[in-house]
Amino acid sequence: MTMPPGAMKHLLVRPAVPAPLDPNFSPVILAKRQYLKAVAQASGAWDGILGTILKGSFTYLEWALPRADGCARYKLPVFPEGHEDIDASIYLAGVLIQEMIWQRSAKSLLLCGPAKICEALAKDFSVDGKYSFEVTSMPNVCGTPDSPFEVKIVSEAELPEAKDTPQVCGKSANGCRLAFDLGKSDIKTVAVKDEEVVYSKETEWDVTNPDPDYHFKAVTAALKLAKEKLPKVDAVGGSATGTLGANNEATWCDIFPNVPPAVYKQKVVDIFQRIAKDVAGDVPLKVINDGEVTALAAVQKLGGKGNIMGISMGSSEGAGYANAQGNLMGWINELCYVKLDMNPEAPTDPWTKGAHTGMSHMYLGQRGATKLAAKAGVKVPANYVYPHPEMCTIKHENHAQCLKLIQKAMEDPAVRPQVEQLYVTMGVYLGYALAQYCEFYSIDHVMILGRVSKGAGGDIMLNTAKKVLETEFPEYASMQFHTADDHFKAVGQCIAAAALPTLP
Repeated sequence: MTMPPGAMKHLLVRPAVPAPLDPNFSPVILAKRQYLKAVAQASGAWDGILGTILKGSFTYLEWALPRADGCARYKLPVFPEGHEDIDASIYLAGVLIQEMIWQRSAKSLLLCGPAKICEALAKDFSVDGKYSFEVTSMPNVCGTPDSPFEVKIVSEAELPEAKDTPQVCGKSANGCRLAFDLGKSDIKTVAVKDEEVVYSKETEWDVTNPDPDYHFKAVTAALKLAKEKLPKVDAVGGSATGTLGANNEATWCDIFPNVPPAVYKQKVVDIFQRIAKDVAGDVPLKVINDGEVTALAAVQKLGGKGNIMGISMGSSEGAGYANAQGNLMGWINELCYVKLDMNPEAPTDPWTKGAHTGMSHMYLGQRGATKLAAKAGVKVPANYVYPHPEMCTIKHENHAQCLKLIQKAMEDPAVRPQVEQLYVTMGVYLGYALAQYCEFYSIDHVMILGRVSKGAGGDIMLNTAKKVLETEFPEYASMQFHTADDHFKAVGQCIAAAALPTLP
């Protein structure tokens, strides 16, 4: 999606803590702050002496994003109609609407504000518009594939109020339980007996296989190996990318990207129910989004503390959030589809098929590391050097193997100083992403899990992220970072998933 030339002067900001291997990284959070200052100046509401925004007569764009169990609302100051920089308002509004859609999901978009801005955004969020990926994805995400995403321009009185529906999940893994975490590179499985892990394993699989029977057999086979370590099975818990229904339906899971829609409806929607029945019979089952399980894992690890953002840096970015009470918010938290980088030359990702640039897929998961491997002096095969075509597909195998080479290179004193710059760069990404997330989430604690965060490189990444917050966002510098041992990082989601079903 091309940024209008007139918007660049307000939306391209280089960070005070630079990314050594990505010098043109331009964080969205800094773009937003610079934009708000420019709008305040244009509206006569900027105090040049104090460097603060005053209460003034702003022109606002408002929007609502209704969903089945709630509604998101936002109010953005915009340049007045006729102002030469109005394209910056349109562009940033689109980025923020996109962000909120992937935080919470939406069945429609309601716009209220200046006619030119609303009309431009209505066009952008059409089937043929700049955000066609979001428009065509949301009906599936919401479990209503036959109901198209609607965009309406309405009056302020017609905007529904903001609403969330917090959700309570099980947090005790008593009894004998199986659990799985389906990532884009591997299947993680655990067997748990009275809170103790007695078996864990990671099994690589090919999520691009179009045959749902392949996926069914792969997951059941992995779970049956775990089952052998238990005297019985009382419950099955699980996590997967995408959105899951109240009855464990795979409403929209991008770990089955190549299954044809008709076959998906027939053989994938109920796949978790069939897997559990085949492995364990009629026992309690609970499957939720992988990011949500990350948040619950953090709640358990921190002894019930709340306002926790859990981020799993694996094949992609999995994210979840637990509120002050340690409960989920009913949001989908698919932050891997959120834009982090305003750089016009930022990488595209294979899921949106070039429609967007700067998406978190390419920054906070293993692709954030592998795209920098060659720049960091890691010796990798030619087909692992980004942007080789084999590194620009939805397949994850090459990235998983490339990450192993990066981690191995960290053990070589001859190249380690160069490779450390890769983790510094990823720490910069993480720090500015967390500041961006704080615009919508109240975060006191952040738990970092996933294979990208393993080892000494992970420590460098987290220390750099802290430096970003201390340098540019002192209001967030009190945020506490948490990790676990490497084993917990790899299978922590599975352990928390095991606790999801409640026993009779």
